[in-house]
Amino acid sequence: MKAAKARVLRATAACALAIACVSALPATAQAWPEKPIKVVVNFAAGGPSDLVARVVSAPLHEALGQPVVVENRGGAGGNIGGEAVAKSPPDGYTLLVSAGNLVSVNPHIYPRMSFDPAKDLVPVAAAARVAVYLIVKPGKLPGVSTARDFVAYVKAHSGKLAYASPGIGTSSHIAAEMLLQQLNVSVAHVPYRGAGPALSAMLSGEVDFGFDPGASIPNVRAGRLRMLAVGSLKRSRMFPDVPTLNEIGFDGFDAATILGFYAPAGTAPEIVTRLNTEINRILETPAVRDRIEAVGGEMAPMTPARFKSGLEEDSKRYDAVIRARRIAGD
Repeated sequence: MKAAKARVLRATAACALAIACVSALPATAQAWPEKPIKVVVNFAAGGPSDLVARVVSAPLHEALGQPVVVENRGGAGGNIGGEAVAKSPPDGYTLLVSAGNLVSVNPHIYPRMSFDPAKDLVPVAAAARVAVYLIVKPGKLPGVSTARDFVAYVKAHSGKLAYASPGIGTSSHIAAEMLLQQLNVSVAHVPYRGAGPALSAMLSGEVDFGFDPGASIPNVRAGRLRMLAVGSLKRSRMFPDVPTLNEIGFDGFDAATILGFYAPAGTAPEIVTRLNTEINRILETPAVRDRIEAVGGEMAPMTPARFKSGLEEDSKRYDAVIRARRIAGD
């Protein structure tokens, strides 16, 4: 009898402990969100990261029942905005939208970063795989109307041209350096504070060409800019007649990157899972999908674990280019 009573007491105590643990541990996650959520974009307005943050923020507000406010904090190849989020409380109220360069490129080129993106940020949801497009302004480079024309022109004018990028270490920058490495020519790099300003430089003729992550597409359709090639392994669904650089002889050329949402390390797994579920659902809605595909993004819903492994794969691939080209941040 005593033994049976003891077993009952132990079972009751264990049950009470389990209930207490369940009540205490997920309490924050269960109550979340109770106030507005801030989404930091680590580049200037007008680029793919900014567009994704803004098209997702409205339906995310509806799904979570709290305002979702987008804030642009560009500079240092995305490090300024990334650091702001990495050093924020891990409570689910500050998120980051960034291209994958923050994790897969910047640690290789900025030796004195004040944070470690791979350790201080948690991948939450991949929004899209974003290719880059080789863009020129019609008439800027005489006689250039195809990718092969461009290659011949750049070879003939080594040391005399300049290209734009959204910043040091961005996929656009890495793409250009990958191309120049294979061409064995010299071209000046002019980094801007985001895809929007880089696009303005191409439109105004300040630079001779650039690899754009999608902000240029409306201007390409309007004829103000010309798309010569796609910097990934497959053609764009929107521009099926535009060849990839891989097709015209640049074997294995792939400068695409994963654009997605991150949270500070230590954010409750329940919150990360909730955000991943809601964002993946939002990305499947036709209105959001069409907006992201319109700027060259390819839908890439993933689990947080798959998102993380994709970033690690890109990191290894880009590290080889960075070392070969001796790319370094400020």
